Amino acid sequence: MKTNILLFLSVTLMLGIFGCKPRNAQDSVSGDAASRVYVPPGQYDEVYNFVSGGFSGQVSVYGVPSGRLLRVIPVFSVDPEKGWGYSEETKPMLKTSHGFVPWDDQHHLALSQTNGEIDGRWIFANANNTPRVARVDLKTFRTSEIIEIPNSAGNHSSPFITENTEYVVAGTRFSVPLDSENGDVPIKSYQKNFKGTISFISVAPEHGDMKIAFQLLLPGMNFDLSHSGKGPSSGWFFFSCYNAEQAYSLLEVNASKRDKDYILAVNWKKAEEYIKQGKGEKQKVQYAHNKYSDETHTATSTIETEVPVIDVAKYPDIVYMIPCPKSPHGCDVDPSGEYIVGSGKLAALIPVFSFSKIKTAIENKDYDGEYGGIPVLKYESALHGEVQKPGLGPLHTEFDGKGNGYTTFFISSEIVKWSLKDLTVLDRQPTFYSPGHLMIPGGDTKKPYGKYLVAYNKITKDRYLPTGPELAQSAQLFDISGDKMKLLADYPSIGEPHYAQGAPADVISKNSLKVFRLDDNKHPYVTLGEKNSKVVREGNVVHVYMTAIRSHFSPDNIEGIKLGDEVYFHVTNLEQDWDVPHGFGIKGNNNGELLIMPGETQTLKWVPDRVGIAPFYCTDFCSALHQEMSGYVRVSPKGSSAPLLFSLGQNSTSPDSLLAK
Repeated sequence: MKTNILLFLSVTLMLGIFGCKPRNAQDSVSGDAASRVYVPPGQYDEVYNFVSGGFSGQVSVYGVPSGRLLRVIPVFSVDPEKGWGYSEETKPMLKTSHGFVPWDDQHHLALSQTNGEIDGRWIFANANNTPRVARVDLKTFRTSEIIEIPNSAGNHSSPFITENTEYVVAGTRFSVPLDSENGDVPIKSYQKNFKGTISFISVAPEHGDMKIAFQLLLPGMNFDLSHSGKGPSSGWFFFSCYNAEQAYSLLEVNASKRDKDYILAVNWKKAEEYIKQGKGEKQKVQYAHNKYSDETHTATSTIETEVPVIDVAKYPDIVYMIPCPKSPHGCDVDPSGEYIVGSGKLAALIPVFSFSKIKTAIENKDYDGEYGGIPVLKYESALHGEVQKPGLGPLHTEFDGKGNGYTTFFISSEIVKWSLKDLTVLDRQPTFYSPGHLMIPGGDTKKPYGKYLVAYNKITKDRYLPTGPELAQSAQLFDISGDKMKLLADYPSIGEPHYAQGAPADVISKNSLKVFRLDDNKHPYVTLGEKNSKVVREGNVVHVYMTAIRSHFSPDNIEGIKLGDEVYFHVTNLEQDWDVPHGFGIKGNNNGELLIMPGETQTLKWVPDRVGIAPFYCTDFCSALHQEMSGYVRVSPKGSSAPLLFSLGQNSTSPDSLLAK
């Protein structure tokens, strides 16, 4: 076994370090590729492609087929471009039970679905490091909600959704002692004290609000990727699991000793029934629940203190184990819902399981023992068949809706197309290099948009201009509309891309919001019109009620601020025109800027640290007179008798322009 692992690593090093091109690399792009990806000026892309940001903590949005970057959505990491995590309104979105956490590792995404099809309402994102799940509202492309996950350590295994977005499901990557238990235990007591959990987060169908409905308590192991059943497998969930050895040191060897790990089949409908019957044990925990309101333009953070937990060992009809070779990563369900594909990172084949056979095996109790109190189905009883010799290092599979699966192979650096019907390999195309995830728009739904495939590659040697020791990660676009895949383009992506989701443009854009209506603005410090702008002192706290419109702030001169004051600039963007945000920054502030959308109010906190004049200005180019959109704050010593004054247009002779107090 050790020899096999060393061979696996050596092949990986050969492909990664030397960047060897596949033999047909020069012929893989057809002559008409440029015209196929060209989107003329003024025309739109066919597809929105949402890509996880990995260690950036953000979500990036690309157009397909052009590969143009359209947007970076801040989610789990502070973003000075948009003031995310810097404005007083957005800081609560990054609160956790550990306090303010300004970074995370964002790996996977899931677009909301209705009847198993993408509906364009929301996209969910996971935080791998400090376990959280976020909901991004696709009307605004803004994060609306983040919920922390208790009893979890490493939320790689999420977010995965049910057919009608009833639940977002998340499994723990690292098993650990539960939050409600004493965690001060020897690491070598893993088998006794470490537990895994799967969390079911309910989603309100109208407004999307999330709530941890229940958790399943499972043996200590590592949970990886998952997908919901559909059609015949509706009401079930399927997770890949590894480290069945329950190793806790040198996992690259000790967690890869067995020939098979497991696919975990979860009857979530049955678990839901038990919860409704009150059979879940309520545990005392602490986790943050953060919500952003588009009415008040502010976020709130609440610490929740309880979660219902079901120990699956006490209810053996909830979950079942299906053996799967070897150290499985991907776990994918085809559009029909009949076939479940496991991808073992160290396997030389692709096992495809049949839900009909799984159901029959459960009915007949065709078991091969148990694991941690969970029945283990016989491998052959659940198996539809195996794709033989598909490549090296299978990771992820998506589907085109035409009866075909497409799988990434990390070691042999290729995408392989194969038939679900007879499990034969139909085509293979090289990637450059070492692909992890891939994306077919709607490729995990009942109705894939089977025209394009994008591979996300971990290594890009010799693909782009050198940029020091690290090169950009890569996305490669393939045409899959015909019998053979055709490489159309590759382009750098924001690192590090993991999983991605895509949908036809009209499914997303039909809900797009262009401005926030001023009449609907319920921010507590909104300023509806320049005549309402003012500066108010409350002890050593100063509130500036400010407006922004092309091309000035009101007020633009402020005096009477003193050392020791806390100054809050509440800036309302009075614009009601699409794509006219304003920014706000002030000299010496140890915070970031604001970016205020049309009709929105945002707040920047400033604590001056020296006496003098501090200029402020619009940080987002808004008009021909953008440079003139600025002002001054006079800071006086603590205890100064300088009066509090504010004004607009003091150089003007028009009395209507004077707002001095």
